[in-house]
Amino acid sequence: MNPSELLYTKDHEWIAINGDIGTVGITHHAQDALGEVVYIELPKVGDRFESRKAFGSVESVKAVSELFMPVSGEVLEINSALKDAPQTLNSDPFGEGWLLRIRIQNPAEATSLLSAQAYDQIVASEA
Repeated sequence: MNPSELLYTKDHEWIAINGDIGTVGITHHAQDALGEVVYIELPKVGDRFESRKAFGSVESVKAVSELFMPVSGEVLEINSALKDAPQTLNSDPFGEGWLLRIRIQNPAEATSLLSAQAYDQIVASEA
């Protein structure tokens, strides 16, 4: 269920790394637990975040959940399509539902992230 080419956090974010650029989103498990997403708060381009720091939030019909940066970086782009269609997080969390792209500041931080298999084990233990 979780793409093997991505890395994951225990907080249910994913990151796709291509050189020094990372694309960040939330996992299928996260969107499923949240339920219908109705609003997403994202940072501005140029904002910088340290690894594991909150960078925004997702509001659903059930709850509001903070989003945490998988690795330190500067926001290069946000998925502005989510403003008008936040439900895209529910329908395509690993594709069109990506949240933002960052320039990774410390690539070594990625070594602390989880493989798809390790993330699957965490999800199974929460069930």
